Amino acid sequence: MPTALRYTRVMTDRPDIILTTLNARYVHAALGLRYLAANMGELQSRTRIVEFVLGQRAFEIVEDLLALNPRIIGIGVYIWNVEESTRVVALLKKVAPHVVVVLGGPEVSFETHEQRICALADHVITGWGDVTFPKLAADILNGAKPALKVIAGAQPPLAEIALPYAHYTDEDIARRFIYVEASRGCPFKCEFCLSALDKTAWPFELDAFMAEIETLYQRGARNFRFVDRTFNLKVAVSERILEFFLARMDEHLFLHFELIPDHLPDKLKDTIAKFPSGALHFEIGIQTFNPDVQTRISRRQDDTQAEANIRWLREHALIHVDLIAGLPGEDLASFGRGFDRLHALQPHEIQVGILKRLRGAPIDRHTESHQLRFNPDPPYNVLATACISFSDMQRISRFARYWDLAGNSGRFQQSLPLLLGDAPFDNFMCFADWLYGETHKTHEFAFERLCEFMHVHLTRVRGVDVAVATDAVLTDYQASGARGRLAFMDAGVRPRDAQNATARARMRQARHVSA
Repeated sequence: MPTALRYTRVMTDRPDIILTTLNARYVHAALGLRYLAANMGELQSRTRIVEFVLGQRAFEIVEDLLALNPRIIGIGVYIWNVEESTRVVALLKKVAPHVVVVLGGPEVSFETHEQRICALADHVITGWGDVTFPKLAADILNGAKPALKVIAGAQPPLAEIALPYAHYTDEDIARRFIYVEASRGCPFKCEFCLSALDKTAWPFELDAFMAEIETLYQRGARNFRFVDRTFNLKVAVSERILEFFLARMDEHLFLHFELIPDHLPDKLKDTIAKFPSGALHFEIGIQTFNPDVQTRISRRQDDTQAEANIRWLREHALIHVDLIAGLPGEDLASFGRGFDRLHALQPHEIQVGILKRLRGAPIDRHTESHQLRFNPDPPYNVLATACISFSDMQRISRFARYWDLAGNSGRFQQSLPLLLGDAPFDNFMCFADWLYGETHKTHEFAFERLCEFMHVHLTRVRGVDVAVATDAVLTDYQASGARGRLAFMDAGVRPRDAQNATARARMRQARHVSA
């Protein structure tokens, strides 16, 4: 594991202020830290960004932070890093109590009095921190003791917030995702999401934003991830952004957007259709097809239009569609019907998610009436509901994990249709139950071993002809570029020519991108 200092944005060699967080992976660059750095004003020269990655030991993180001799450490706290961040803060306050620790981020913006990390820290900023953190830091460095421990972040007009994009380093541009946002907030009120608390979506001034994107592009950025919750809300804005990239299209450009599923005017389709295969990736939240559940969680969605849009998008871009299991009032059968309905649209990925109780999200109002029983520890996933037992929720969780391995991975192009047949949800749930019964594992599956399990299940459980199953699994195995020998080959099946397998792999990748 590389040290934290390789992930550092150098603004000063002797920082009084460190901005830090633990990212899920190295390729994820923290946009929030860069916003804070951009808005530090006169303190910017005394500020430094230091990013870590989940899995690094808390002792090493603390050692790296304190080696810089800071006076203030600001930490971004999220649902995925709160446990590790708590250990870091606990160590910091033991070995360096003189260092002021300030927390911010969605995980500590609500229910602060219930959280150990908030009790350990010196200050917590809830909500937006762009202008509040710099002011707090200035007060601390000037010797003024802030009156409050928990400080509500001010929400200024976006025009008053300095844009963060100059704080992406050359290493960030070369090796990491570049996160950008043309707007903040969301006008919709889906109760499982913290964005339900927003009054609307606020756009950044478009000319200034596009100038920053041009600079990033000229610096070599090609992997842009838009974090806007509703990229296609204002079609004129969407059009201008897409046209900008279309005019600069090259083979390395990759763009990710989150779309409203039932809003795709013809004008926007016309522009999307101009992009080459594989350049656009759209994340689309369906969440549920059950109209009663949609109403219950305040989600407005035209399912028929959403289906038509997904069908069209599937022919012009890579699409990733989300479903959520465990929503109030939805049972296993209803969720399964929703999965089958979505699978029939053939998105490239179906993300099977489990409902989480995000701190502050309005979904909590259904906890008692629908007997929602949430994990008390992160990620606060629902364990059972009035409609789904704990045992069945565990089955769905395993389904989701195995679907990532066998469905979303794209590695079982030939085998998966044999497995799913005409009842995708039921048949894959059968596979998931069987695989867990055989292994009692959901992780650490070598691809070769997963192919062997696939072959056994197809032939012994699904009743697929041995020759048909063998040909499908072997084709998938060799298309991956693998050259080993699978257990079922010992029955007399010969591995195919490696050169042909490599050619098939390239063909499959091309078909997957263009499909």
